[in-house]
Amino acid sequence: MINVFQPSLGEEELGAVREVFATGWVGRGRRADAFEAAFAAHLGVGREHVTSVNSCTEATFIAMSLAGVGPGVEVVIPSISFVGAANAIAAHGARPVFCDVDPRTLNPTADDVARALGPSTRAVLLLHYGGHPGEAAEIARLCAERGVLLVEDAANAIASTVDGRACGTLGDFGVWSFDHGKIAVAVDGGVLYARDPELVRRATRLAYFGLAEPTGHQRAARSASRWWEIEVESFSRRSVLNDVLAAIGTVQLRRLPEFLARRAEVVARYDAGLAGVPGVVLPPPVPPGHRTSHYFYWVQLDPRVRDDVAEDLYRAGVYTTFRYPPLHHVPLYGSDAVLPGADLAAARTLNLPLHQSLSDDDVDLVVRELKASLARRSGVVLTP
Repeated sequence: MINVFQPSLGEEELGAVREVFATGWVGRGRRADAFEAAFAAHLGVGREHVTSVNSCTEATFIAMSLAGVGPGVEVVIPSISFVGAANAIAAHGARPVFCDVDPRTLNPTADDVARALGPSTRAVLLLHYGGHPGEAAEIARLCAERGVLLVEDAANAIASTVDGRACGTLGDFGVWSFDHGKIAVAVDGGVLYARDPELVRRATRLAYFGLAEPTGHQRAARSASRWWEIEVESFSRRSVLNDVLAAIGTVQLRRLPEFLARRAEVVARYDAGLAGVPGVVLPPPVPPGHRTSHYFYWVQLDPRVRDDVAEDLYRAGVYTTFRYPPLHHVPLYGSDAVLPGADLAAARTLNLPLHQSLSDDDVDLVVRELKASLARRSGVVLTP
């Protein structure tokens, strides 16, 4: 099966894990610190602006806490977004307000966000779909003008930029994922960015039981004795990143340029192979000044055949999917929003395999099988 996502892990990552094992310490320690420093350098921000946690979802939960999200407030979020992001809003007692998206880019426009803002809006939680920045800069300006916090879900956008500035750093908070399906993989893990370094210090405490000072191996003792005594500032969970995963993540960050280069080659091969194919609409081009991480490659097909094409491809050994199902249709969130752009995008979009381990033959097989499936349904053609 040709997978939609697939990590690229090998001997270098195994060697880094062996080094951690040899130290006798596999919890959070020096390697987690080194990973955070490397990621801050990758973003082009100071080390004091980032901290690591055990998942991107946990980073989002912490960002909501730091943003003062709670009962009586609203957070605007595109309906085409990850369920963990909406959960982070609702779990704090706030109301997720779903906004529409452009049906081609699957990103919200600044106008989409503006229409969803209200007097109770505390923050906007913005996804960069497939690694494309979208109107992130315009939305950041809108939030600043309205006095609304901007939290960027940059899980798709590890290397995406707008005019040289990293996605995830355009607003007040940013979160990234290093789980098994991302471009750079630490097996699991996440990073939180905050514009205000004091909020990063608070996040670090929230990620470790709400303790005012670390203990044990990480101690920053207040005195030379009884370093084991604790001072609890908040009722928090334990969600730190350990040194095993951090060691893997540090290697993956070093390899990130080669991953991105190969993904760009795969995208170019898809573009060439599918150009002009009746019934297929390719992803929109990236605007000048934008850089994408090429996390998703999506085609759009007539809704009458999209699911059948996905089934044909599966039988041919090609796994496809649609990320992300519209959240305004999830009953638990209690939304009655009418979002035609999100519904249209969800009905006709299909994510094809995209990862750095794909061979040219793999890509050609996907293209060939997609064309063959559509040829069997030649009477159904989607108009862009």
